[in-house]
Amino acid sequence: MIRCASRLENCCSCDYVAVYDGPSVNSQPLGKLCNNTLNFFQSSSTYLTVLFRTDGSVTGRGFNAEFKSSLPPGAGRVECSSDNMNIVIEKSYLDSLGYDGHSLYLNDQYCRPQISAFQVIFSFPMNTCGTEQKFESGRIVYTNAVRAFESDYGLITRQSSLKLNVDCHMEPDTTVQNLYIARAGVNDSITGMGRFNGTMAFYTSRSFTYMVTQVPYMVTLNQAMYVQVNLRRDDKGLVLFLDTCVASPSPHDFQNNAYDLVRNGCGVDSTYQAYDSGTKSYARFTFRAFQFLRTHESVYLQCKVVVCPASASNSRCRRGCSRRRARALRASEDSHTLVLGPLTLQDLGSQGEASVKEEVAPEKTIDI
Repeated sequence: MIRCASRLENCCSCDYVAVYDGPSVNSQPLGKLCNNTLNFFQSSSTYLTVLFRTDGSVTGRGFNAEFKSSLPPGAGRVECSSDNMNIVIEKSYLDSLGYDGHSLYLNDQYCRPQISAFQVIFSFPMNTCGTEQKFESGRIVYTNAVRAFESDYGLITRQSSLKLNVDCHMEPDTTVQNLYIARAGVNDSITGMGRFNGTMAFYTSRSFTYMVTQVPYMVTLNQAMYVQVNLRRDDKGLVLFLDTCVASPSPHDFQNNAYDLVRNGCGVDSTYQAYDSGTKSYARFTFRAFQFLRTHESVYLQCKVVVCPASASNSRCRRGCSRRRARALRASEDSHTLVLGPLTLQDLGSQGEASVKEEVAPEKTIDI
């Protein structure tokens, strides 16, 4: 795989970079880059041809390219979410390099793998074992590395220096991981997929201390409802923005007979109030309980949240209420939808506030 970025003359027929899937320009073309473009190209073989063509009229900064080759099929894989990172390496591949699993460790050398008959497995929470967070081109990236203690026994060695860099790129709708090996002239990679994990739950008061566990959550008309949305594993480098929240009498239909609480970050219901949205690693809001007419008493909520880097000052999370038609999210912004409920009205014979001081509403957990 090759990653190419170009800053050329603003004339695609004058200056461009062309990439071919093979050893010459007669091979299958993979694509062409002009001014201020970035793209990734995957080869079907061990060859890629890069052609840079320019004229003499205007001077630009040129282009740069980064190349990574793939691990042998089945040699290993990496999986990660906002909760955990799992790195699996086949023992047969390590044997070919002269290593066994007992010599491997992560950035934190006290993080060691589990070793089975055929695989070496690292499994650990994302924010441990020396994992670092950084931002590249507006994207959230988690990094770690697998290393190996080199043997100093005897007079000679046939072991190559081993370092496996692990990158988890948090991109819209998915998490992409790259695991590549840097050793004596070789740069290999494998790729996996994952997603954010998030929760949405009712709380009993504006202090958001006690989560509601009662199912269904029995409430009275006009009762103050308190809702919190957060990533299942807290990350101070990210912020959540409540974009849209819709109520429905059915958990399967939020299009017909639905009622808006907030739309595009703007409050629609007169009782809706946002406590935190777009500035912290969680989003909180409140509204007053209501009932749908001519239908059953249950109410479900469906909320869409946007995840942004905390350092991005002009992200969708920071812009707040937008009365204009929603724009497409940037590469660094991830949109997710969660469902919570049901809310059910108490028997009209028992008036007064619901007594759930230390009980908490049904918490719905989904991949986001």
